[in-house]
Amino acid sequence: MDQYPDAVLFDRDGTLIEDVPYNGDPAKVEPMPGAREVLCLLRAHGVRTGVVSNQSGVGRGLITGEQVAAVNARVEVLLGRFGTWQVCPHAPDDGCSCRKPLPGMVIRACEALDARPERTYFIGDIEADVKAGLAAGVTPIMVPTPVTLADEVDRAPHTARDLRGALAMIL
Repeated sequence: MDQYPDAVLFDRDGTLIEDVPYNGDPAKVEPMPGAREVLCLLRAHGVRTGVVSNQSGVGRGLITGEQVAAVNARVEVLLGRFGTWQVCPHAPDDGCSCRKPLPGMVIRACEALDARPERTYFIGDIEADVKAGLAAGVTPIMVPTPVTLADEVDRAPHTARDLRGALAMIL
């Protein structure tokens, strides 16, 4: 089983599901193309999965922690269960140690999944995801969306056109 990674971590908004800014409504959750298929294949190979997500809408007072939990529950209904959810509820100016691009949540996700960072991937859509992954010692893969900045894509060490392309790099 050593040919497969220990774990693959995912950013939530813009990576696993369509990005709806500050979404507190489970009915608005729409999986990204290929998300369910990719997750099913990873899980079929015994690869642990987790989600690492900044949710600054909580710290900004735009949504509640309960709304974030309801959206996350809907994600699991649509995409299957994840081994860990690491969520930063803080606003950018709160000075927390968990908010991406800091590595705190990625490190905690690896610990929760009993995954070695050097055998873990983190798939995200923006540079904060890449930086958090690099700082935590995991391999980041950027899957850009139309809102991803071109210079961020240029700086990313690994990019894939979509989730299926990222999976092909991993397995």
